[in-house]
Amino acid sequence: MPTSPGETAIAGTESAPPAARIASAAKRPPRPHPVRHRRQFGDMLLHAPQTLRALVRTNEMWLSVLSAFIGCGAGLLVWAMTETTQLIHEALFGLTSSQRLSAMVELNPFATVLVPSLGGLALGLVGLGIARFWPRPVVDPIEANALHGGRMSMGGSLLVVLQTVMSNGVGASVGLEAGYTQIGSAVASRVGRSFRVRRNDLRLLVGCGAAAAIGGAFNAPLTGAFYAFELVIGTYTLATLAPVAISSMVSVAVVHALSTDPFELQLLVPSRIDGPDYVPILALGMVCALIGIAIMRGVTLTEHLFRRSGVPGWLRPSIGGLAVGSLALVSPMVLSSGHGALAPLIGTPYPLAHIGLLMVLKAVASAISLGSGFRGGLFFASLFLGAMVGKFFAGCFAAVSAAHALPPVVCALVGMSAMAVAIVGGPLTMGLLALESTGSLPLTIAVLAACVLSTLTVRRAFGYSFATWRFHLRGEAIRSAVDIGWMRSLTVGRMMRREVRTVRASTPLAAFRRDFPLGATQRVVAVDDRDGYAGIVWLAEAHAEEAGDRTVADMVHHPDAMLLPQMTIKEAIALFERAEADALAVVDGPQAKRVIGLLTEHFALRRYTEELDRQRRDLSGE
Repeated sequence: MPTSPGETAIAGTESAPPAARIASAAKRPPRPHPVRHRRQFGDMLLHAPQTLRALVRTNEMWLSVLSAFIGCGAGLLVWAMTETTQLIHEALFGLTSSQRLSAMVELNPFATVLVPSLGGLALGLVGLGIARFWPRPVVDPIEANALHGGRMSMGGSLLVVLQTVMSNGVGASVGLEAGYTQIGSAVASRVGRSFRVRRNDLRLLVGCGAAAAIGGAFNAPLTGAFYAFELVIGTYTLATLAPVAISSMVSVAVVHALSTDPFELQLLVPSRIDGPDYVPILALGMVCALIGIAIMRGVTLTEHLFRRSGVPGWLRPSIGGLAVGSLALVSPMVLSSGHGALAPLIGTPYPLAHIGLLMVLKAVASAISLGSGFRGGLFFASLFLGAMVGKFFAGCFAAVSAAHALPPVVCALVGMSAMAVAIVGGPLTMGLLALESTGSLPLTIAVLAACVLSTLTVRRAFGYSFATWRFHLRGEAIRSAVDIGWMRSLTVGRMMRREVRTVRASTPLAAFRRDFPLGATQRVVAVDDRDGYAGIVWLAEAHAEEAGDRTVADMVHHPDAMLLPQMTIKEAIALFERAEADALAVVDGPQAKRVIGLLTEHFALRRYTEELDRQRRDLSGE
């Protein structure tokens, strides 16, 4: 009876020999084993992070993709901090969602005084708890990139954010920008460490986080990018442009999508600025530099006075808040950072005396806020104060020379940028902020001229920005975010040669010659009877002198010059120069002085030159 083709094939296969059945089975596609398939999928998920790490470490494109995610996260955090602070203002000062604290004309006098004072007390108690349970100092982005290769603590950064939001929320005259950059950079540092990126890439990602924070806060992507280049990374190269710019632009887009009130200065500015007008503009830049130096000194003086007063640290913010609240009774503009009052201040024709009073009140309130222990920055406060200085300068200049008076809006914008450069730093950052805020290229050129003069004045008369000045007060030799951490990690203990030939200082010179013939070595370290360092003996010199009854102790050099293993390469080279030595012994400590190694000046200088050359290549993007 005939069978169907399928039955014939099956029958034929069953009746075929074993080799034929195996060949027929090989032609059919294998069925996926469910357990094995799930195991392969699990292996893919398990190795996905490793694959991504490899892509980020080897491909600049993927590093830019990672920076975009960092920008997205930083934008969300900037929006969340801003909205949280606004909600605190609404709850404590009785504002509506459309009102801004510093833009208010009048506030409840009891709330104006009590909220900063009681809020300062709460901040002091929180700070007391933090000091007990988190005694480690918090590293900010500039210090992280300068000394620690971009490594930041997420827990410490969250505490900084908490203190910054509390300080600004209760009306202290500080800005949120310090919290923005702290958390944005900390997130970037944590992401970079999870991907195990190289030291330079981690520093770059920290800059991306700071750029995203500032760009999102000011609705200015170029400002955020150059803030990172000038203040957090310390240099600009084409290789770093794409990640930093992408991070800043993504953050701005996120803040735009979430916020209904992004930072904008809708001002009418002149279409051109004449050449003679640059003379008062440059003079304004110098005036802003001097006032900025006075403010930085004022913050330090206020801290010093609070410390000498004997008031407990946890109580100082309450006293500072009481003083700031009392100043706010004159004008609420001194409260908070001045974010909401900047545009009305520039566009409103206030009397000259009123502007002068506001300028003094704001400067005093900022110094008291930071000096008493409130947490925050002076970025936006310096912008607001600089705008007041510019308007006051314009009024004074118009009174002296009415025929050549400058528009107050021009002086306000120039003063705003020049003051921020004096306190924060970054002339290109502030010039681009003026450009992105106004869209006026002639005004931007004038702002850049004033910013350059302000920078030169501060560097010549003071030498520090606000951030680096506070590092100086702590004893840190940091002038910028350029990486000097490698210099601290390159210690004598890492460079020294541990195989050292020693001899007793009491050994007769004749015996020394017998034990160490010419050509055996260049130098021998002499030790005393307690195995302590006694000096260095040059073999050629020992063989050239008459032996007689002389000992090794008569031939030693540099008995008082020795290196310690924890010394940095910079300290070692300085000691070589002072001792005029070609080689120095390394001892375990200044008391026992047991010899543990030897370091030559030639090798130290070669390692120093190699590291400098590597840093030069990194800075130039080679």
